Amino acid sequence: MRATLLNTFLLGTALSLCSFSTLASRQVTDQLGRQVIVPDHVDRVVVLQHQTLNLLVQLDATHKIVGVLANWKQQLGDSYVRLAPQLLKTHALGDLTHVDLESLVALHPQVVFVTNYAPKEMIDQITNAGIAVVAISLREDKTGEAGKMNPEINNEEQAYNEGLKQGIRLIGEVVDRQKQANALIDYTFAQRKRVAERLQSVTPQQRVRVYMANPDLTTYGSGKYTGLMMNHAGAFNVAESTVKGFKQVSMEQVIAWNPQVIFVQDRYPEVVTDIEHDPKWQVIDAVKNHRVYLMPEYAKAWGYPMPEALAIGELWMAKKLYPQKFSDIDMQKQADAYYQRFYRTHYVAQQSASVTSSGPKS
Repeated sequence: MRATLLNTFLLGTALSLCSFSTLASRQVTDQLGRQVIVPDHVDRVVVLQHQTLNLLVQLDATHKIVGVLANWKQQLGDSYVRLAPQLLKTHALGDLTHVDLESLVALHPQVVFVTNYAPKEMIDQITNAGIAVVAISLREDKTGEAGKMNPEINNEEQAYNEGLKQGIRLIGEVVDRQKQANALIDYTFAQRKRVAERLQSVTPQQRVRVYMANPDLTTYGSGKYTGLMMNHAGAFNVAESTVKGFKQVSMEQVIAWNPQVIFVQDRYPEVVTDIEHDPKWQVIDAVKNHRVYLMPEYAKAWGYPMPEALAIGELWMAKKLYPQKFSDIDMQKQADAYYQRFYRTHYVAQQSASVTSSGPKS
């Protein structure tokens, strides 16, 4: 029985190699700097990275997805299904760093999207099966840093701004959504300017001290988009000088930082409950002053940037930190405009944004 399965698998791989080689093709450069040959017309992709999955949905390419990472709901939040209900019927396999090759080949994908820190062995395994692998980082990295989860970055602003643009354009090019990709980029960076204009008068000394609370006392320091997001919103990330990348810290360290505001990503609502009820947190200014906020789903304070985080997430964060400077901004209208344009549906708030009223990944 096992021999029969193996023979079937090898036959499928051979057919994959044969069909791939006879199709018209083109070359793209992925965000690891690899030259990748992909078919001229790509209609079947497997997505093993949640950031790319989110971008494909916004580029109106969900129908091209034939396989997706198994924990996509955990990564994107339970409410994400309403934005792409067809994902519930899509084959789930693998994750950011592992994949079952036999199950993958059985889906006959033309391209597999992976994260930049996917193991080389995993990328080689898929490539040797005759399937194009495109790595996405949404960063512009210096030599030697492209494959790292926590890279050395000299200029975070440039690395993430240019890397996001490059990543969106690359994904759009692969799935023939170049027009949609350019529209998403243009809208994102045009919207982002409003926050900077309103915060010009805030001095470094006036910036609000902020902590990003994730499960198990993990947080983001320097070298991640989250820190850049805080900076754009007028915050001072208390972990910036102590933490590099995405790491666990101690409760004693958080107490010493004594943040004025705590933000929690929408995919981790249990963290808000923990902070609210754990006596250890009650000595922190943010908790004492009821400034612990559960972020809306569009304010994706992830280690890697998302266009909605730049376009409206940073605005939401700035409004929480400096409400008087953004009193005229209706976030429901802002979010609805974005969702109608790029998700093709209305924005519906899923949960409250504050602790008083209501296995982490980078």
